[in-house]
Amino acid sequence: MAAPPLSVSLITLNEADNLRRCLDSLRAIAGEIVIVDSGSTDDTRAVAAEFGARWVEQKWLGFREQKNVALDHCANDWALCLDADEALSPELLGSILAFLESPARDEAAGAYFPRRTWFLGRWIRHGDWYPDHCLRLFRRSAGRWSGTSEHTKVELDGREVKLDGDLLHWSFPTLRRFVEKQLSYADSFAERAAGEGRRWTLWDNVTRPIWRFFRGYILRAGFLDGFPGLWIAVGNAYATFVRYSRLYESRDASRRSE
Repeated sequence: MAAPPLSVSLITLNEADNLRRCLDSLRAIAGEIVIVDSGSTDDTRAVAAEFGARWVEQKWLGFREQKNVALDHCANDWALCLDADEALSPELLGSILAFLESPARDEAAGAYFPRRTWFLGRWIRHGDWYPDHCLRLFRRSAGRWSGTSEHTKVELDGREVKLDGDLLHWSFPTLRRFVEKQLSYADSFAERAAGEGRRWTLWDNVTRPIWRFFRGYILRAGFLDGFPGLWIAVGNAYATFVRYSRLYESRDASRRSE
């Protein structure tokens, strides 16, 4: 059974440093590459042109909406949706090709696989960051991006299967980048919580960070990743503490304005 043509979709903003690595990992599999860009000022477009990608300019709409715009510009039934700071491992590339060439393809609407992150000089293989399963390969007629402003996900109508091999991820090149991103996530969390009518409680603000650390570092064996594993567990606990503290800050600001 021949593999069907595959569309690959990405969204970008000043991703020249990451994009070449991502697209190079797709050479053997991409029948079409669609890149939706929200105003890059670096060499992102030049890198995309090297790989024959179709370039679409779109004002930033938010992660979920931007990814759906990229999906809508794809021409093939099967789509693989990646971020510019991701790349296929050789094993995952082989698994995707084998899946698309097999009869199992006709019985599934999509496929998911683990994602492995590079952080502080090593691959993270435990804790809250691994295996971090991602559903990224699916029939466009059966899948759509949904989720929150911080964390998007594909909602799939149909059966999904698991593939072997890791999606490789370079999300946080520096500790500063990790901390800065958590502040943005905290703002989004507070805005969404206010819309849902969620109230701040001291119990949540204290216990949820403790639980996050314990789950990642002990229950999910983050300690096996050495100091980077400890940093991730502490960092995730810190991020949780900041998010729930933003609810307190919003409540306090609301009371002062009354």
